[in-house]
Amino acid sequence: MINLSPYKYFYFLGIGGIGMSALARYFKSIGFEVAGYDRTQTELTDQLEKEGILCQFEDDVEAIPSHYLQHKSELLVIYTPAIPKEHTELNYLLSTGYTLIKRAEALASVTKGKETIAVAGTHGKTSTASMISHILRTADVPFYAFLGGIAANYNTNFLAPEDGEDADLVIVEADEFDRSFLQLEPDISVITAIESDHLDIYDSEENLKEAFIEFARKIKPHGTLIIHNSIKMEVPEDEILDTYGTNYEGYESYADGEYKAENIKIKDGKYQYDFVFPNPKYRLDNLTIGVPGIHNIENSMAAIAATHHLYDDNNIIYKALDSFRGVHRRFEVIFKNNDWVYIDDYAHHPTEIKVTLQTIRDLYPGKKLLGIFQPHLFTRTRDLADDFAKSLSMLDELILLPIYPAREEPIPGVSSSLILDQVNCVAKSIINRDDVINALSMKDFDVIVTLGAGDIDRLVKPIKLYLEQLEKDKAN
Repeated sequence: MINLSPYKYFYFLGIGGIGMSALARYFKSIGFEVAGYDRTQTELTDQLEKEGILCQFEDDVEAIPSHYLQHKSELLVIYTPAIPKEHTELNYLLSTGYTLIKRAEALASVTKGKETIAVAGTHGKTSTASMISHILRTADVPFYAFLGGIAANYNTNFLAPEDGEDADLVIVEADEFDRSFLQLEPDISVITAIESDHLDIYDSEENLKEAFIEFARKIKPHGTLIIHNSIKMEVPEDEILDTYGTNYEGYESYADGEYKAENIKIKDGKYQYDFVFPNPKYRLDNLTIGVPGIHNIENSMAAIAATHHLYDDNNIIYKALDSFRGVHRRFEVIFKNNDWVYIDDYAHHPTEIKVTLQTIRDLYPGKKLLGIFQPHLFTRTRDLADDFAKSLSMLDELILLPIYPAREEPIPGVSSSLILDQVNCVAKSIINRDDVINALSMKDFDVIVTLGAGDIDRLVKPIKLYLEQLEKDKAN
């Protein structure tokens, strides 16, 4: 863990990444000069520039601010493991004696000496960390938060104390990719799920589970581990272990945790439940959650469990959960009228897709559901093709896009066809992203959902515009 005190200038390689940009915003917020490189200009990098953070998109040493390079001992370079090894700027900075660290080490250094709540899990961590942040902001508790998505209530992935003062509490999303979360030493850890993923890093599901166990052991002495009741894990004797789960259909086996959700129902399009805390005074009836899905009920339970020691007014929970507006690209309703609904979701793991589609089926029973899915990573597609096909078979019709490679090179024999061939739904096809809008004119649907973690989000505005035009045409 690096000592950050000598540094005045911070340069980010991969500044447009969701975790990197949150760190960049943090250092800017406390008065340092911040700049960075990313290969693609996006809405996020545009926003960073509006906030006074220089972003450049050429892999060129000459593009690095010259006064940064002139202050070698005061410049800290933070890079994402997604940066390719042949990157020109990366290799120049490495070879000329500048100090470089990975994002995970920088985040761990920021949390040093502060009470830390870290949220991990193969899915659910961004929503849970955002809920924790929203509860604490509602309770006027000062904190810093580093989120893996754009919280809709605040339109940012970084939150700081509103009064501009420092805070002794940090909320972080603990990412298992590249074993990043093993840099952290939290006071409270949440683990939402452990399922097969990132096998390009871990080689096997067993190795992945071992990494999560190691993460749990990183908790400070007398700290607390909060885990979903489907996860079976032993913890050191000096840790507190709390579990949570629901009694909803299909989830009954998880209902014997210390924290329970009971009497789950949908009322006026919103999910309600009774929260049962180990201490009877914390039984809260008819909690209403502002975002849909049983998975978000479970995420909210973890958020309450992680934060209840920081405030003493239960009305905070009612107010915060009802007013929580979710995270950008997490079951985000983009368009809705009496004829059509369009939902965009970041789901890129089979379980995430299954939960998203089940939530749509719960909210819109009997509606014709068209899904557009972009597989993310060749290795994930190869390793989980069967499970993807099972989840996507919940659709009435599927449009598959080619695999988004991200950091990977193609793997012979691995393509979207591995999934398509096994999907069992009325209609299915593989279409390039640029052809999707034309294809929609030949589809029959009530609900559209876009799914994936790559650049499928570039379809969001075109699909919304297409539906708005359909609405106008029908009115005329």
